[in-house]
Amino acid sequence: MNGLLFLGWSIGGLIALTLAYKLFGKMGLIGIIAGSVVMMNILVNKSVIIFGIGATSGNVFYALVFLATDILSENHGAKEARKSVMIGFFISLLTLFGAWIALSMTPAPWDTAHEPLSKLLTPMYRIIAGSMVSFFVSNMLDTYSYQWLKKKFPKQLWIRNNGSTMSSQLIDTLLFASIALLGTMPFDAWVQVLISTYLLKIVIAIIDTPFLYLVAKRVK
Repeated sequence: MNGLLFLGWSIGGLIALTLAYKLFGKMGLIGIIAGSVVMMNILVNKSVIIFGIGATSGNVFYALVFLATDILSENHGAKEARKSVMIGFFISLLTLFGAWIALSMTPAPWDTAHEPLSKLLTPMYRIIAGSMVSFFVSNMLDTYSYQWLKKKFPKQLWIRNNGSTMSSQLIDTLLFASIALLGTMPFDAWVQVLISTYLLKIVIAIIDTPFLYLVAKRVK
């Protein structure tokens, strides 16, 4: 069941991203990136079994960010793609600060949300630190590698999409898993999450290629 939900969620997310770009242009993609940054930092707290392997539940949002930056690189240039990365980085900082302020406030006597919010958001400090580092480094790598591959393979959109994403997702997964998750679970479980997370991201990267073709400008 989880596998079917994962595939449906992946395709649904890619359709939503494509519609956002068609309707709102590059601002739609920036909105997708900002929302995905928030959601992936929360959902990484939940572990699931997908196709028999352990993984975190926010992988689809990671993939949406990389597709969004690839579309920006393809149609609007590396400068716009890097700007979107900086916006996502800023959103991570804002989320961290907002969570800290909210949890520092003394709850009202009748409040029932403080304890569950503390359990949900307290781990986010380390998670967001890992997310900020991995997000910035891997997405900057993605934008540079995409432009390099675009010069080398100007007519092979699928090569630059998958090539840049696969390399940058590897860096993203290694950095994030090391900073945010190492030591929070048994080492063998950590290795499984590391490998499965990367493999699931690659699956989504392959699935998203037709969607990039739908929105990419034709090479003259």
